[in-house]
Amino acid sequence: MTIDDLTKLLQVLISLVQALSWQLLILFILVYFGAPLRNFVNNLGEFTFRAGASGLEATAKRRIEAGVLLGSAAAIKSGDATHNQPQLPGANEAKEIATVVSQTMKPKVAQQLATASVLWVDDHPADNAHEIRSLEALGIAFTICPSVQDALEKIRLMPYHAIVSDMRQTGTNSAGYLLLQELQRLGVKTPVIVYGSSNEARLKFEAREQGAFGSTGDPQELFSLVTMAVQQR
Repeated sequence: MTIDDLTKLLQVLISLVQALSWQLLILFILVYFGAPLRNFVNNLGEFTFRAGASGLEATAKRRIEAGVLLGSAAAIKSGDATHNQPQLPGANEAKEIATVVSQTMKPKVAQQLATASVLWVDDHPADNAHEIRSLEALGIAFTICPSVQDALEKIRLMPYHAIVSDMRQTGTNSAGYLLLQELQRLGVKTPVIVYGSSNEARLKFEAREQGAFGSTGDPQELFSLVTMAVQQR
């Protein structure tokens, strides 16, 4: 499956999420798609059946949308890392994604996420479009800016509940750390998450030593870090 194929499939799934009740959505996927995708989305849908009350339908549908987007982000990341075509998550990863997403169904958590604002600092934000959209499906509002300087100007104008920054930007390989240093100088306590291409334990430790809330190269872990960070307010 190429990235183009995955994108087209994603567009179909999101359209279905928006158009169908979640019961019909799961039924359609079970009947129409092949086994790997059926298993993936079925795992994401299990918690909606357990949710029960019809009043949770809209929330459940948004969580399925978030899970599909998160799975797509993971697939694209896996293709980038191995220089191969992206592969949909296997059964174990799908269950992990379903668990992470289902935790955002708790009423208090859902309310916090729906009113959260996050600043995303990246000079190539399109590379992380699926990660951003998976979190937007929870109600999180994102402001995108291309540089550390632009980010600092926005932070002076309004507060954010969390900040996500890439490590490398044009002209520097340590933009994430530069942002952390400037925020510390200004006395800004907003949690900062460094999101890059590496998931090495050494880099995670280094980022925390620099004052980051967390660091990761994994879309699923990013999802968890952002949702945890915005709950700290």
